Amino acid sequence: MIKNLSKVYSAELEGINAQLIEVEVDLNVGLHAFNIVGLADKALNEAKERVNSALKNAGVKPPNRENRKITINLAPADVKKAGSQYDLAIALGYLLSTGQIKQFEAHDKILLGELALDGRLRPISEALNIAQLAKDKNFEYLLLPKENANEAAVVKDLKVIPLENLQEAIDFLEERKEIIPAVFNPLEAAASAVPDFSEIKGQENAKRAMIIAAAGGHNLLMIGPPGVGKSLLSQAMVGILPDLSLQEAIEVTKIYSSAGLNPGGLMSIRPFRTPHQTASLIAVVGGGTYPKPGEISLAHRGVLFLDEVPEFQKNILESLRQPLESGVVHVARAKGTLAFPAKFSLIAAMNPCPCGFYGDDEKPCRCTAYEVIRYQKKISGPLLDRIDLQIKVPRVKIAELRENKNLKPTSPEIKKRIHAIRKVQEKRFKDLKIKTNSEMSAKQAEELIQLEPAAENFLKTFDKARLSPRGYYRLLKVARTIADLEEKEGVSEGHLAEAFSYRLREEV
Repeated sequence: MIKNLSKVYSAELEGINAQLIEVEVDLNVGLHAFNIVGLADKALNEAKERVNSALKNAGVKPPNRENRKITINLAPADVKKAGSQYDLAIALGYLLSTGQIKQFEAHDKILLGELALDGRLRPISEALNIAQLAKDKNFEYLLLPKENANEAAVVKDLKVIPLENLQEAIDFLEERKEIIPAVFNPLEAAASAVPDFSEIKGQENAKRAMIIAAAGGHNLLMIGPPGVGKSLLSQAMVGILPDLSLQEAIEVTKIYSSAGLNPGGLMSIRPFRTPHQTASLIAVVGGGTYPKPGEISLAHRGVLFLDEVPEFQKNILESLRQPLESGVVHVARAKGTLAFPAKFSLIAAMNPCPCGFYGDDEKPCRCTAYEVIRYQKKISGPLLDRIDLQIKVPRVKIAELRENKNLKPTSPEIKKRIHAIRKVQEKRFKDLKIKTNSEMSAKQAEELIQLEPAAENFLKTFDKARLSPRGYYRLLKVARTIADLEEKEGVSEGHLAEAFSYRLREEV
């Protein structure tokens, strides 16, 4: 019996969150026509050709053999639909409408997958995001390509059915074949080729600042001449960051999945993103016709490293101000605003002047005073005020580089220590939606940071430093991290003094 009208479910991504899409298939008397309506993009409109060939090669009657008008409606109609993940839903909806497969319970299943011409299912992006939607909307099954099954299986209490081709989907829905739901298998993280902290000779002050930044999730600016190790230090930071917790891993994986960058499974290593100075505003912040997360969201729960930061476009640098404060970047669209998570540590590096040698003891600077000031002013005061640690990275003497002493500690040792400190912070903020000292609001900093009496007196001397209220609270948060590194309950005068030393600067 031909039902003529059928409805199945698929999904569309908006930002990093998925939205449920109803795929309605209707058959009408008339000359052959196959129309897809509901704000479909070109890739989706081409689904009719993929579906025709896939159904023919699966041994069933395809739409182009029907002398009827076939209409595919993707609802809600005012949401833009993009991509090829609707192929499987369209094909199965058509088979239901024509009565070529038995009726099945469609209300508890979401269907995803791009069809190859021979009926194979090709992998899609956004599997984890849509799996989370399926659970939130109380769907029981998610049918999708087998390559995406492990990623989607991260979501508990959802039956993820891995499929190789269209025929397998038909057999499963007609209960001719039993398919065991996928079980999440943690993938072993690929080891990153990053320098070990013990391999970096000299720069003890910079390494100390880097450890503080990693422990508390703080922002760091390094100023120094070319070739002194600023980039090397930043790369080494990856090796001392603790692995992502389960909740953080899900957050990061959803972002990478929505951008089509997830290799499968759950990400466990904190991201380290290094956009080039020529990157566009959309590439860094996110957006586009079909909005995707940018570099600052891809660095969520990890590090965003900007090398030669004054060379970036001014509008890109200023766009960092809001996410550095709130941990979220808002992308405005005509129909609304999308929010992408962007809780990252900013590590920036720069030369002190255009030639790079202003203030260097060994090589004279060729820049005029005007050129030096103009170069340094490329980083605005409001952006600098959001950077907790600002340090100079001087040239290392050749004699120091030639030393063969066995330097300690190593990156794994530091990583273990930082992991323990992050656990302390996690316990401190267990009733709050934050994870590190850097994420505290001004009110939370006042309530949670305990100053010793000597530290209270020391704070009174800061009036001459002309700190802004934002700079003052960032100073307190850095001091709290330094106290954590020393396993102290209260913040002492020494902790405040060290934190303040990282904000002193003669230029920039």
